[in-house]
Amino acid sequence: MKPLSRRQIAWRAAQDVADGSYVNLGIGLPTLVSDFIPPGREIVFHSENGILGVGPAPPKGEEDRDLINATKQPITLLPGGCFFTHSDSFAMIRGGHLDLALLGAFEVSERGDLANWTTEDPEWPPGVGGAMDLAAGAREVRVLMEHTTKEATPRLRRRCTYPLTAAHVVRRVYTNLAVIDVTDEGLLVREIVPGMTLADLQAVTEPTLRLADDWRPLEAPAV
Repeated sequence: MKPLSRRQIAWRAAQDVADGSYVNLGIGLPTLVSDFIPPGREIVFHSENGILGVGPAPPKGEEDRDLINATKQPITLLPGGCFFTHSDSFAMIRGGHLDLALLGAFEVSERGDLANWTTEDPEWPPGVGGAMDLAAGAREVRVLMEHTTKEATPRLRRRCTYPLTAAHVVRRVYTNLAVIDVTDEGLLVREIVPGMTLADLQAVTEPTLRLADDWRPLEAPAV
């Protein structure tokens, strides 16, 4: 069994972004998604520091210091892209104009609760950014994260142990081991990496998992 890399997680999430969507990419792992949008699919990426039309990361050595996303990473701007103030950016978020928010998380509960702004570690200051606004304002929220912590503690929990960003908002989770939907009946496994069984996945997941009737192997190219 070989877990997905971070770039492969981003690739997998990118395949599900619908053509014509307006999408915000959260800090960290989600920012990689813009590198993997399938050809022919038009997606308008939003960055909360005031940009519409974010493109893939620039080639090394071709970065423009005046073009950065909310994570302060260098970006490119697609034709038709534009800049605006923070107030306009958050008006878009809070006004329900974003189809999808792809966010990172420390934990997600079986009910779709999201915890992604603090671990309450005094050595790491909290960083809520616009996550609460996105969780409340985007029409759909999906999460990209490692399935467990470095200490092998599950990130999918019955109840989040960290302070919540928002309750009952996450619809789908992409991890390095599986693609899992949050449903009214609990967590439904859609895809699992080859070589891993449902029992293996359950062993590193706190809530009870159910396997979808149409589940399939979670495979990604080398990216």
